[in-house]
Formats: sequence, structure tokens, C-alpha cells
Amino acid sequence: MAAKYGSKRSKTDALIEEGTFNPAPGKVRDPKFHGSEFFDPHDAVQVRYEMLRRVSVDKVSVTEVSEEYGVSRPTYYQAKANFDTAGIAGLVSAKPGPRGPHKIDEDVLAFLQARLIPGEPVRARQLAKVVRQELDIELHPRTIERALKKTTR
Repeated sequence: MAAKYGSKRSKTDALIEEGTFNPAPGKVRDPKFHGSEFFDPHDAVQVRYEMLRRVSVDKVSVTEVSEEYGVSRPTYYQAKANFDTAGIAGLVSAKPGPRGPHKIDEDVLAFLQARLIPGEPVRARQLAKVVRQELDIELHPRTIERALKKTTR
């Protein structure tokens, strides 16, 4: 990573950029996270993993661990389910925001596809105007291009 980002990049910067920064490190009361170079209360993935390990290996109760790590019990169980499903990658928070084009449902996609001319390039700007006029939906031309590209794979 040092070569990619330069030596000026701090660990905190890296955690923020990767979406793994713990916004509430002060809530972590586990003693090993204080005064340690290895355990970092700012590293959300490390905190979640250690929280799960404490219950699984050290046999500490979920209630006690939840208090010790400053999370609710449902948060603990969600982290456990994510870990059980995807391993360590499941402990990385999902990116915020929409997961796809929320304005393009099956009907809008069918409307767009019906207006494509075989062998012709996609004219997304024209399609955006037609969608606005006929369906009263504002779509960015790039959104149309992406949606149509997914259907041609």
C-alpha cells in the first residue's frame, strides 16, 4: 500500500478510505485495545472480529461482550451472521447508498429496450428525453447506458 498511496498516508486515513474506521473507538472498553500497538479501537473489522472471538473462544456472554465493545446485542448477532456467511470480509461494512439504479424497474427497462434499434448505438440522451416525456421519470443518460449494458451481458 505504501507505494500506491505514498508514505504520508496514516492508518486512520486508510481505515476511512476503506470504510473500516470505527466511529466510536471510545466505546471499546476491552483493556487489550488500550495502550496496544496491535489492537486498534479505530479498526472496526478488528474490533468486530475480537468481539466475536471473545464469545466463541473465551466463552464470554453476548450481553457482557456487547457492553465491553459498546454495541447492541442485535449488532453483535448481525456481525456474527455476516462472519458466518462471508468470513472476515463479512465484517467490513457495506458501502452506503443505493445498490443499483432505483428508478429503473422491469417496466422502465422494457420501455428502454423496446426503443433500441438493433445494430445502432444506444442513444442514451434521446432515451432520457423520451423517458422524461412519456413516463415522467428523470434518468441520467449514463444510468440508461449502464442498465442496458447489464441486460446485454
